[in-house]
Amino acid sequence: MITRLSIKNFALIEDITVDFKSGLTSISGETGAGKSILLGALALVLGKRADLNAVRNNSLKCIIEADFMLEDTMFKDLFKKYNLDFDSHTIIRRELLPSSKSRAFINDSPVSLSQLQAISSYLVDIHSQHETLSLFSEKYQLDVLDILAGNTVFLKKYIDKLNQFNELSETITELIYKKESAIKELDYNTFLYDELNKADLYQINQDEIEKKYKRLNNVEEIQEILVGVNHLFNEDDFGTINSLKNALNSLLKLKSLSIEFNDLYERLNSVILELEDIAYETLGMTESIESDPTTLHEIHRKLQTIYKLQQKHAVSTITELIDIQESLQEKVSITNNLDSEIEKLKIRQNKLKKTLIEFSEKIHLGRKGVISTLKEKLATILNELGMPNAAFEFKLSESDAFKRNGTDILELLFTANKGHSFGPINKIVSGGELSRIMLAVKAVVAHYKQLPTSIFDEIDSGISGEVAYKMAAILKSMSMTMQIITITHLPQIAAIGDQHIKIFKEDVNNVTETNMLVLNDQQRIDEIAEMIGGKNKSVSAINQAKELLN
Repeated sequence: MITRLSIKNFALIEDITVDFKSGLTSISGETGAGKSILLGALALVLGKRADLNAVRNNSLKCIIEADFMLEDTMFKDLFKKYNLDFDSHTIIRRELLPSSKSRAFINDSPVSLSQLQAISSYLVDIHSQHETLSLFSEKYQLDVLDILAGNTVFLKKYIDKLNQFNELSETITELIYKKESAIKELDYNTFLYDELNKADLYQINQDEIEKKYKRLNNVEEIQEILVGVNHLFNEDDFGTINSLKNALNSLLKLKSLSIEFNDLYERLNSVILELEDIAYETLGMTESIESDPTTLHEIHRKLQTIYKLQQKHAVSTITELIDIQESLQEKVSITNNLDSEIEKLKIRQNKLKKTLIEFSEKIHLGRKGVISTLKEKLATILNELGMPNAAFEFKLSESDAFKRNGTDILELLFTANKGHSFGPINKIVSGGELSRIMLAVKAVVAHYKQLPTSIFDEIDSGISGEVAYKMAAILKSMSMTMQIITITHLPQIAAIGDQHIKIFKEDVNNVTETNMLVLNDQQRIDEIAEMIGGKNKSVSAINQAKELLN
């Protein structure tokens, strides 16, 4: 249960702290006094997203702190699940900083908003006036059936499989789109790949081929030059070698005259030997080089193929062409393998679909099995609330669509009067009937859900007279097993509280503030008398207030 709420710098509240008791706490106040501010603060500390406009003074920190007394058996495992230290006296704190940032703490340990929401969903159920309309939604109606059926485990497994199924479906859709797009390019990519593959690029050394082509293409010129060089070396009278040999003979004579010419002789002799070797080699090359038109044509054809491919793909090397070839091969291969991949994923998808159907069937049977119990319990409570002929009809059917909460379609029909046909609850129920139905639903759900605290914001809207007493009795009965906090305008409900808190506005230093006051016995009499008869409390209103409190 919640034991204390502290609010600082929030909306019209500067700094207030209020203690709560077990049982039933009634909260009253004039319209506009700030009851919605209290609920806003509670919602914030329980994980609602922060509205920084609600901060009273945006240069200061807004702090909302709630103290809870928790049972070890119910909450120890929950805290352990979220790696939090458990304390039977748990404090949740929410801070809105001037920097527009928000922080949350559980027992002084920082927590994320999702963690806070997960923990607080087990602590408090806040019923706002807006939530009454949620009774009309199929999701809310199915949630009620699930709580009674204990479908939590099946729903969790179902949602896990549904997430996998949806992700797989998205992947298959993407692959199908990819396949359709790839098919359009497949023929062209295949043509480009075959063209490159046919060129046998891995066996080509472009530099060597170009050199060989240049040599074969100029064979006559090469032969002519080599013959000319050889002729210059070996011409009978004026050949280079013959001239050098004549010079060598002359040095031989000098060598015999003096040893100092020996070095010149040896050097010239070496030059002659080298030139004779060169002359011999040029002669050999002249004889070995032959015209080969066939080879020249083949090399020319291969080079033209390479040049065309390089120009076509805007590259300049064989390596780049090979990279393009491998890329095209991958694209063609992927396109050809997409069918196989899609088929494998569809097999997995079908298995998940079967599992989803199994879980949804279990969820459906659970819901179906508790409908009669829910109808009976609602009828009993509504009979106490002055609706003896109220009856419900739950039309539950299954569909092929996998929704977040199963495959069921639910139509809730209602009639408040005997002899009248059933109709959609959102079309035939009145405001006062809606409040009573919602309280009945909450009373049933509270028994199964076992929440420590439930907060009702004007659940008595549209109620008066004898029905108000009946509603008060039901709230009182609920408070025997859980903490109930109810914001009310009805004196009958305000009077049955084990504690009564008044919310009011006052001007402090020319600034309007919202404050709270836990009423003592005399203050309760005055407040309830005012709720009965207005500001000018009559003697009869005061006596009626005393009677209600007794």
